[in-house]
Amino acid sequence: MSLVPLPVHGRVFRALAIAEACSWVGLLIGMFVKYVVIQNEIGVRVFGPIHGVLFLAYVVAAIAVARPLGWDRRTLLLALGASIPPLCTLWFERWALRTGRLGHPAQAVS
Repeated sequence: MSLVPLPVHGRVFRALAIAEACSWVGLLIGMFVKYVVIQNEIGVRVFGPIHGVLFLAYVVAAIAVARPLGWDRRTLLLALGASIPPLCTLWFERWALRTGRLGHPAQAVS
């Protein structure tokens, strides 16, 4: 079975979905350190802006790739909704890859 590489739209969206989720983890760790461990906000000061930029980039990317990837309104709304709860962009990215919504039909699983 040969794997067909994703089109550039799918690859960019996947990268942003994963980066946005990682920045969520960094921000959550920063908030834990700030409010529970040592009352120091360095983690929030570092990861807050990073997460903000990646969140906005993910939202813009979801809107931008919806048409080229042939997403219907429901898929776009799922992608946008997944940006709100922590780590849900990973769930959406995996689901979109598995169902062929990132540019190629899903591979059969035996």
